[in-house]
Amino acid sequence: MSLAAPLIERLMPHLIVLPILLPMATAALMLMLGDTRRPLKALINVLSCLTGVGLSIALVYWVLRMGGPQAVGVYLPSNWPVPYGIVLVVDRLSAMMLLLTSVIALASVLYAIARWDKAGVHFHPLFQLQLMGLAGAFLTADLFNLFVFFEIMLTASYGLLLHGSGWARVHSGLHYVAMNLMASTLFLIGVAILYGVTGTLNMADMAIMVPTIPQDDRGLLHAGAAVLAVAFLVKAAAWPLDFWLPSTYASASAPVAALFAIMTKLGAYAVLRVWTLLFPQDAGVSALFGGPVLIGLGLATLAFGAIGVLATQHLGRMVAFCAILSSGTLLAALGFGQPAVTGGALYYTLGSTLAISAFFLLAELIERAREVEEQPLYVSDTEPDDAFAYPVDLMPTRDVNLDDDEQALIGRAIPAAMAFMGLAFIVCGLTIAGLPPFAGFVGKVVMLSALLNPAGFGQDAQVSLAAWALLALLVAGGLLTTIALSRAGVRYFWAPAGRPVPRLRFIETLPIGVLLLLVGVLVWQADAVLRYVNATARGLHDPKEYIGTVVSTRPVPSPTATGEGGLRR
Repeated sequence: MSLAAPLIERLMPHLIVLPILLPMATAALMLMLGDTRRPLKALINVLSCLTGVGLSIALVYWVLRMGGPQAVGVYLPSNWPVPYGIVLVVDRLSAMMLLLTSVIALASVLYAIARWDKAGVHFHPLFQLQLMGLAGAFLTADLFNLFVFFEIMLTASYGLLLHGSGWARVHSGLHYVAMNLMASTLFLIGVAILYGVTGTLNMADMAIMVPTIPQDDRGLLHAGAAVLAVAFLVKAAAWPLDFWLPSTYASASAPVAALFAIMTKLGAYAVLRVWTLLFPQDAGVSALFGGPVLIGLGLATLAFGAIGVLATQHLGRMVAFCAILSSGTLLAALGFGQPAVTGGALYYTLGSTLAISAFFLLAELIERAREVEEQPLYVSDTEPDDAFAYPVDLMPTRDVNLDDDEQALIGRAIPAAMAFMGLAFIVCGLTIAGLPPFAGFVGKVVMLSALLNPAGFGQDAQVSLAAWALLALLVAGGLLTTIALSRAGVRYFWAPAGRPVPRLRFIETLPIGVLLLLVGVLVWQADAVLRYVNATARGLHDPKEYIGTVVSTRPVPSPTATGEGGLRR
């Protein structure tokens, strides 16, 4: 064991690049298989996503073992020194987001293989390319490579959005493509301005250059950062740049929409990463640049999402507005620039993203159940084994109370499919609305405790007006969401009379159950998760160790240079 430990320590840094290489290799393999062999592609996709979950867990374990508030691992794929070569960095935040992405991806692909992967071609390769773009965006430490991975992710998402065809997908897809092309253009403009001012694209190196920028060029620095932020906020679905999201996510197939739930969080991640590196609290005149604007946009996004949830009657659009509400809450909390608030926002992000992904999958099952043909309420026991609706075949007895139709008023069995969908709907709704005892409530309490008790967290004792505004909107947003989801629950589960029992496949219910089980785990292990996210937030708002670790990383010496073998050129 002692002999293996040094080998393991030497191999661990190479895990950083595997979340990118794994989906890339998987997509290439599936493309070589051609348009046939769809079951084999599905199996390869599932195995790749399972491996991705394992890699993400290993990276989280690695950063925990490194200890410290920052815990940074650096990998140089080109073996060039910073800032000249490509740099991949894993820290607590990127490892957490990778794990969240891989879990949602596994749930989405399991749901898709029941039926949705057969609705078009190249679903599985596009799915893996989407994961490649997401993983690269979370791991890269370079602004231009962040743009490259964004484009890989978006190109794959265009194909996934249109998967299954239909006018609704084409119509919403045009808006989606147009908005993202505009955002990509702004991305390049912002990167070009920042490069012109700082002379570098590596984010850690850029953070070192920012304090040395002359006063005459500081306005250009802020302009470049603002243009870049607009590109990120489009992807984060911040108001008023979020008009494309409800129709896009509602028209996408269920597994694609569930995976898309992480994309708005990627936009917020990019804002948080760049903002905390370039404009930390000790950045002088540029300290927390744009923070008040970020708070204002977050509050407006939160309000827009809450009103949208209440206004719509379509379940898919309702879940899409829930994604906007979640994104607004995260953006508003990040704008305060306080580690304690950011920690609560990161915890809230974990629970809300899992619940929204599960809700997209569940919404498709609920809508499908409304469209089935009339059939007997209780089915026989000769149905296929993979149908998640169990027979009841119970005849009411004469020793219980009966209604006018001689049906039992008490003791009537609830079909398993309806029970599952009803309980899952309740868990999703309570989590998104931020009601106890689920993760959304815990995250909101942590955020509000930090905002309303700043003296206890080492901040100014005065509670700001923005903090009171966030408190009011969180309470009002939770109330509106509760009303809207309660109304939807009555419409879909309570009001219908004589509706046939839906029949669900086990492979469709499994990913929903796992995602909601993880929401419960977040509450069960709330103390451990909060310690992790609070340490993450402290490292983000004090990025000295991150910057120092990245810029001090040196390439691995060549064997020819060290005389250890190899052929000289």
